[in-house]
Amino acid sequence: MDNITRQNQFYDTQVIKQENESGYERRPLEMEQQQAYRPEMKTEMKQGAPTSFLPPEASQLKPDRQQFQSRKRPYEENRGRGYFEHREDRRGRSPQPPAEEDEDDFDDTLVAIDTYNCDLHFKVARDRSSGYPLTIEGFAYLWSGARASYGVRRGRVCFEMKINEEISVKHLPSTEPDPHVVRIGWSLDSCSTQLGEEPFSYGYGGTGKKSTNSRFENYGDKFAENDVIGCFADFECGNDVELSFTKNGKWMGIAFRIQKEALGGQALYPHVLVKNCAVEFNFGQRAEPYCSVLPGFTFIQHLPLSERIRGTVGPKSKAECEILMMVGLPAAGKTTWAIKHAASNPSKKYNILGTNAIMDKMRVMGLRRQR
Repeated sequence: MDNITRQNQFYDTQVIKQENESGYERRPLEMEQQQAYRPEMKTEMKQGAPTSFLPPEASQLKPDRQQFQSRKRPYEENRGRGYFEHREDRRGRSPQPPAEEDEDDFDDTLVAIDTYNCDLHFKVARDRSSGYPLTIEGFAYLWSGARASYGVRRGRVCFEMKINEEISVKHLPSTEPDPHVVRIGWSLDSCSTQLGEEPFSYGYGGTGKKSTNSRFENYGDKFAENDVIGCFADFECGNDVELSFTKNGKWMGIAFRIQKEALGGQALYPHVLVKNCAVEFNFGQRAEPYCSVLPGFTFIQHLPLSERIRGTVGPKSKAECEILMMVGLPAAGKTTWAIKHAASNPSKKYNILGTNAIMDKMRVMGLRRQR
């Protein structure tokens, strides 16, 4: 890029010099705008070369309109394709995520979105209470999930989630079902980020469905942008744990009853799964809740540290991280081996990157896409 920039600067100097020597008269800005972006000129610009790099006889040609206008091109050489495809949506984007160096400064005793226990394409804000998924190009088809850093296994605990924004995804086809949707709930630390699509993973979705182990049933009301969902876990119901939800303060009823014996003393963690939506949590760090909370429940942040269960902690340094690259012909067993290896080492929380992993993130109502 440095070499290209130097060439462009040299080219600019040469063109301006030739303009001055030949008495070239600059056009008013209005004429420039009227003449810009003509298809035949763009083709000539792409095929041509700067005059300073052409044979001597060619460099003597009088500078024409194409040469003058092509000086604007270098300023956008470093723009990627995604910039042009989605620049009209840039105003609607959520805040940029923090740099990696900032992560060490966060107070780990606070309940927050766990940057280690979330999908790679889920971007967490600096305060660790809000986040959004990547939506550019094919990422708009993917679900993106994240869990909180602390879970609970006793008491009557709650948290809130607000949908701040439905991010524009104009590049998706009009036939895409539910391009903006959020699923919120609870799961075990050992579960995947696909909330509600495996055992011990319990979600309430914006389509008015509840799900666990990919079984979807009607529950509550639909919800969307600017709605606030309250999530409540009651461990003081005898032999069961009751999970319920509120929408903007209105109770939706009991969604799940889980036998404590089945949980085996494991903690449930706040969990969100989003598609093209920016969300924000209230674990109790706000001075006032978004909406009224069911009586008798305590925000998870207000529990003593001894009563909260910390999720799996990531490597302290990059030197402790591990990467395995599978090499082999198609159908040689790479994915099968990787899935088995990840299952036998759950504490390492491997992120398996591959076609199957992407397809799993594109599920519709828990089912894989047929197209």
